[in-house]
Amino acid sequence: MAVADEDYVYDEASGEWRPASELAAEAAVVVRDAAGNALADGDSVTLIKDLKVKGTSTVLKQGTVIRSIRLTENPEEIDCRHDQVKGLVLRCEFVRKR
Repeated sequence: MAVADEDYVYDEASGEWRPASELAAEAAVVVRDAAGNALADGDSVTLIKDLKVKGTSTVLKQGTVIRSIRLTENPEEIDCRHDQVKGLVLRCEFVRKR
């Protein structure tokens, strides 16, 4: 695609017309674990500390492996499942990518 054919979008924050590809690159949110590694859907993570699960008497121990995570709209949280807890949402600050 030539630069002349590129779509432009009005950015209300800056008051300028900017290339759509430039705004899309800024909108892409990167979710990072406690060590700063980028996370993606389907990754496996390990807990870095014991976590009490709200609403249950379950405690997930440090070193527990959580498989097949899903990213959420919030870059500080991931959605996952564990044998003991279904529909678990974890904060990224408590996990490390495997």
